[in-house]
Amino acid sequence: MAARLPDQSGQAGVDADAAPHILVVDDDRRLRQLLSRYLSENGFRVTTAENARSARAKLHGLDFDLLVLDVMMPGESGLQFTESLRAGSAVPILMLTAMGEAEDRIAGLERGADDYLPKPFEPRELVLRIRRILARTERPEAEGIVALGKCAFDLAREELTRGGRRVHLTSTEAGLLRVLARRAGETLSREELGRASGESGSDRAIDVQVTRLRRKIEPDPRLPRYICTVRGKGYVLRPD
Repeated sequence: MAARLPDQSGQAGVDADAAPHILVVDDDRRLRQLLSRYLSENGFRVTTAENARSARAKLHGLDFDLLVLDVMMPGESGLQFTESLRAGSAVPILMLTAMGEAEDRIAGLERGADDYLPKPFEPRELVLRIRRILARTERPEAEGIVALGKCAFDLAREELTRGGRRVHLTSTEAGLLRVLARRAGETLSREELGRASGESGSDRAIDVQVTRLRRKIEPDPRLPRYICTVRGKGYVLRPD
């Protein structure tokens, strides 16, 4: 990624109407510049921010398609920023961190991150993950609705609604629910769910995602009616 650096504004010189707009938030100035350069060369518009405070100010004035967010920052951490942002925004978040342990990754997902990439990372993988997340936010023609009590899941849009109002799903949650919905009534192991949904974490990471989905779907998450555990085997979706 070392080459001519972009201008200090962090804005990429591409068609403002055609390219997805990415906000890169990292306290490392050199990494911000390198990411801005690399992502702009791969067809994205890029704005950068050095900390959560700066990112919040830019979010007030601009619309972004995705955030690339560092975890370890002075002041408000990436985890804290993600948690506060999720209270009122559904913008996709891809977290970057030098901490690659499963517990650190789970902490990010629990707070609402859509994906998680440990440092150091291959820049091409970052672009692929960004494109995967953005592809999940597109709205193809409907291919079926799965009824889940007061909730409904649109398979094609990967969109969950409750009483007609949209419920935010991270890209990982949407992918997991899609797999369960397409194979409704079939017990799927954690390994199968991880492979089919693109969630490459541990069994516990799948359990965390299921717990989050239950909180959004089930009338009583402690006594799940729709996303059921099959002891020793995995999970099964039982729609209405």
